[in-house]
Amino acid sequence: MFGNAIILALREIRRNVLRSTLTILGIVIGVGAVITMVTIGEGATAQVQADIQKLGSNLLQVFRGQGFGGGGGARQSAPPFSMDDVEAIKNEISGVRTVAPTIGTGAQAIYGNSNWSTQVQGTDDQYISVRDWPLASGRNFSDSELRAGAAVCILGATVQRELFSREDPVGANIRLGKLSCQVIGTLSSKGQSGFGQDQDDLVIVPLRTMQRRMVGNADVNSIMVSARDGVSTEKVQADIESLLRERRKVRPGGDADFNVRDLKEISSAMTQTTRVLTSLLAAVAAVSLLVGGVGIMNIMLVSVTERTREIGTRLAVGAMARDVLLQFLIEAVTLAAFGGVIGIALGLTAGALATHAFNVPFVLNVGIVMLSFAFSAAVGIVFGYFPARRAAQLDPIEALRHE
Repeated sequence: MFGNAIILALREIRRNVLRSTLTILGIVIGVGAVITMVTIGEGATAQVQADIQKLGSNLLQVFRGQGFGGGGGARQSAPPFSMDDVEAIKNEISGVRTVAPTIGTGAQAIYGNSNWSTQVQGTDDQYISVRDWPLASGRNFSDSELRAGAAVCILGATVQRELFSREDPVGANIRLGKLSCQVIGTLSSKGQSGFGQDQDDLVIVPLRTMQRRMVGNADVNSIMVSARDGVSTEKVQADIESLLRERRKVRPGGDADFNVRDLKEISSAMTQTTRVLTSLLAAVAAVSLLVGGVGIMNIMLVSVTERTREIGTRLAVGAMARDVLLQFLIEAVTLAAFGGVIGIALGLTAGALATHAFNVPFVLNVGIVMLSFAFSAAVGIVFGYFPARRAAQLDPIEALRHE
């Protein structure tokens, strides 16, 4: 009985190919849109996590002032850190792997006839360790260069490309504003951060070189801290805050004049935001599935009307009402399932093209593919039941009289 119903349903679908194709269009668009939106969202989430990871492993950033990066007036009014603060974090807080003081300023980098406006970072030899940033060539700062404030520098990939093109910069001398320094190494490329900043547009110089010869003070504007593997960054963050509140004489309950940021918190917040947006877009796209279901119901009702005499004949020669119900229900579910399969293929193709265009990873979410197909089949059952029930309840005599 079930096999015969499937054969009859497929035969009817094949007999009206154009109408069947138009019927499933809403399902195709709905499933395709849901899968495309979710694929783009998953790719964006993966890209955010990868970009945050590029900043460093288990990284905490300590800024003067409040707000992210200690920007605005708060940053200027808050007192800077000192090397004693850096040493205190390094020696008094368990769980710390490496600590790197930093101070930054903008400068024009010049080599021969080439020049490039870039960011210069004064720091020590622990910076590339804290940032998990391997050298592409050359070497790191030596202890003697750090102590003496030597005129040496390490170039980021963007600065290297803009000043030297394909020439090896190691050993060459460049000018940073009024400072002439020798290039001793180059950094591997990290690309853009999750905040749209080119991380490779950077020149690193020894901290004392920056303080004495570029900014003219002994300030430390920020401190980068890398926690040991397996150590809770939340605990290290709390310990740093407690230590600095004591050292900077912040009263209990008072607002701190510094800010400690755990990059895991930023990553979690940005990931949650992208997932919420993905869910909203997928929910909007899923409305098309309901519209497609209404289309299936309308076409099936028309089909019942057109085939009234056929239904009456079947009932008159002994077919049971449940046989007619099953046939029309199978037709509706088959149409919806076909639409789901085509929609899945369309959605995955569109998702692959979109992620490539947006330069984010293609992440296949098998769960959403299966859910979309199951939902499309469920739409066929729900919206196909009423027309099928109407066909099954036809009176054979009245159906045979139908013109």
